[in-house]
Amino acid sequence: MNRGQGSEWLGTGVFKKTPVPNHSQPKISPKGGIIVDKQKQQQAYENYVKQKTPMHNLPANMAKAFVVGGIICVIGQAILNYCEKAGLDKDTSAGWTSLILILLSVLLTGFNLYPSIAKWGGAGALVPITGFANSVAAPAIEYKKEGQVMGIGCKIFTIAGPVILYGIFTSWLIGLGYWVLKLADIVK
Repeated sequence: MNRGQGSEWLGTGVFKKTPVPNHSQPKISPKGGIIVDKQKQQQAYENYVKQKTPMHNLPANMAKAFVVGGIICVIGQAILNYCEKAGLDKDTSAGWTSLILILLSVLLTGFNLYPSIAKWGGAGALVPITGFANSVAAPAIEYKKEGQVMGIGCKIFTIAGPVILYGIFTSWLIGLGYWVLKLADIVK
């Protein structure tokens, strides 16, 4: 009994004969046209991809990133200056500046404003500490409907987790290298 190509199992010990595809016949496209050769098919696909792929203006994107990143830095500098004028030392002022920038980023993410800023400003909004805060807050907001443990607890670091992991691992490697150099009396 042939159970290979050209037969279909019907479930009761009976096989139904099905036609074996003839590869010598031309292929029919989903729209009903005959595909003559692979090169035309490949060219049609490349044209489709070019048509659907958005075009980016690199100088304009760089300018937007510069503006958004600059605005975030100006806000941070204004907070730092305010804290120092309020009588806080430089380290405490820097801590409060980071904390307030993170808070503002999380609030803007919660009100669904930060994604629009990030879309327009690109890397200018994603690189500073505010972008990192957004990458932690966004999954927490998105997965809150799945519950505290399985939603927020499991998914909160889906974006920021690799950054934290590789940052810690890299600092460990650098520390290990420094320790070995210190043992070899190369670094004092």
